[in-house]
Amino acid sequence: MEGGAKLGAPTDRSSTRATVPSPPNAEPWLSCGAVADQLAGQVALVTGGGRGIGANIARELAEAGMRVAVAARTREQVERVAGEIGGLALAVDVSDEASVKRMVEDTEREVGAIDLLVNNAGIGVQPDAPPVWDDEDTGEWWRVFEVNMLGAYLWCRSVLRGMVARGGGRVVNLGSGGGYLPPTPGRAGSTAYGPSKAALHRFGELLAAQLEQHGIAVFTVSPGLVRTSLTEALGDDAPWTPPSLAPQLVRALASGRADRLTGRYLHAEHDDVEDLIARADEIVEKDLNAIRLRR
Repeated sequence: MEGGAKLGAPTDRSSTRATVPSPPNAEPWLSCGAVADQLAGQVALVTGGGRGIGANIARELAEAGMRVAVAARTREQVERVAGEIGGLALAVDVSDEASVKRMVEDTEREVGAIDLLVNNAGIGVQPDAPPVWDDEDTGEWWRVFEVNMLGAYLWCRSVLRGMVARGGGRVVNLGSGGGYLPPTPGRAGSTAYGPSKAALHRFGELLAAQLEQHGIAVFTVSPGLVRTSLTEALGDDAPWTPPSLAPQLVRALASGRADRLTGRYLHAEHDDVEDLIARADEIVEKDLNAIRLRR
């Protein structure tokens, strides 16, 4: 266990409260460049937080002073990250409705009312998966939608009930260029991952319109091409995005300073969040940072 963190015994609800101090000191995740928003006293729940982008988002939010619940399927991973940051570990299948509801209840009881939900959990199809016309098993294809889209829906459904009742909160959905970039013939990849991420953005855009009257902002964030277990096969020469950028963007969105941009698609590497905040009225008026059909 990193940093010598001691964890309590798992409960029958699959949640574990780490007993290390908070804020974190085992592995500080320092922001650079953007405004370092301080978010002390707020509560965040990060799905897919056991490794990669999600773990780094959890660290960044904890460094900003937030109390963070870390959710993922693999218990060892979420306990390790929660141990680093003094957070709550939630071992859960994000696509299981009853489990998601229970984990939200655990978080609100043990940590507090959730101010920020980060839907980061996501999977892809194996690179050697057969094309549609040769696929004998639809299960793996559909599982991508269950995690990437249904999972986000279930977490929003459970978390938003409290946010609407309190009249505030924020949701950040992790999108992907796979949901909108033009495909390359012969190298198009899976027909599951990209469509699931496109659906997630449209879901978030419509959700933002529903929630604006309740004072709740919803954003889709593309983290860029971050080196993770999902992208490792691209090799050393790929144009990798610095892993710190997406966490820093989520931290800025959690501050509320960018709420005018609710419903927008933001890119961690190609967008300067401070510039977007300054130009928010223009962006909304001209319908920028949006995915639209061009004619």
